[in-house]
Amino acid sequence: MLSKGIGTMAARSLSIVHVPAFKPKWVFSPLSFCSSASKPRKLVLYSKPGCCLCDGLKEKLHAAFSLSGPEPLHDVVLQVRDITSNPEWEKAYQYEIPVLAKVLSDGSEEILPRLSPRLGVELVRKKIAAAFK
Repeated sequence: MLSKGIGTMAARSLSIVHVPAFKPKWVFSPLSFCSSASKPRKLVLYSKPGCCLCDGLKEKLHAAFSLSGPEPLHDVVLQVRDITSNPEWEKAYQYEIPVLAKVLSDGSEEILPRLSPRLGVELVRKKIAAAFK
C-alpha cells in the first residue's frame, strides 16, 4: 500500500511538473506555426542617420510589433534602409523621410501614407495592420 501511494504521488508530481513545462510550448507554438506557415510580412523604412523622426518611428514600429491584439504583427519584418547609401533612394526620399513601404508578394513596394510622429504605439499598430489587409 505504501508503494502504491508513492507511485501515485510520483505520478501526480510528474504531471504537475510536466504541465508547466508543456504550457509555454503550447502558448508559443501557434505563433511559430503561423509565421512559418505563411511568408512573413515585410516593411521597409527609408531613413538616414541623425533623423530624429526616423528614429522615433523605428522605436514605435518595434513596440507595435510586440503588442498583442486582434491583429498581431509578430511576423512583420522591418528592414531599415539608409538613403545615404543609395543615390536613387536619396534623390527620391531626401525631403520625405521617414518613408514606410510595404513589400508586396511580387517584391515591389507600395509606399504607405505618412504616419504622424504624434501617433501612439497602439494607433501605429492598427494602421500597419490595416495596411496589410
